[in-house]
Amino acid sequence: VFLLHAKKTVKMEVVIYIYHGLTMLDAIGPYEVLRNVEGVNVKFVSRQKGEIRADSHFIHINSKYEIDEVTKADLLLIPGSTIGFVREMKDEKVLNWIRRINETTQKTVTVCTGSIILAATGLLNGKKATSHWKPIELLSQYGAIPTRERIIEEGKFIRSAGVSAGIDMAIYLVNLLRGEKAAKAAQLAI
Repeated sequence: VFLLHAKKTVKMEVVIYIYHGLTMLDAIGPYEVLRNVEGVNVKFVSRQKGEIRADSHFIHINSKYEIDEVTKADLLLIPGSTIGFVREMKDEKVLNWIRRINETTQKTVTVCTGSIILAATGLLNGKKATSHWKPIELLSQYGAIPTRERIIEEGKFIRSAGVSAGIDMAIYLVNLLRGEKAAKAAQLAI
């Protein structure tokens, strides 16, 4: 529950996991929505602090936190990529961190191939998942059920399809957590 009463909102800690080769809009689209919500604190977290290169090689983002420094979050967001997700889904340190953070979250969400990274943890075993249309069948290798929907919500997990669906998912998420008025305000802000 994020509302204490009508006038005071509880802080929400959002962690966006970033990695080399990510599709920047998968992280920045939801960030732009979430940063416009009162009481939300967003942290970009990576395996190691420093500059993270996008899959385009044109844009970089600075990660101020590494996974060893972040032990909990209200919301964990895992963005996708064109190819970088393959390395991430095989990195046991990253997968173990995601499992631990997930134990503390109220929502764990993915954009695009971020769902394949999450599936590699085993957390989506037997659950429907969506992704970018091209690699969606990889989900079944990790026990998830590939489903061609724009947004899928099951319990605490929300998965969205490719790139721009992440923005829609973030607005949907704000509506769930803070209500329609906050979602419309965030939508208007972007």
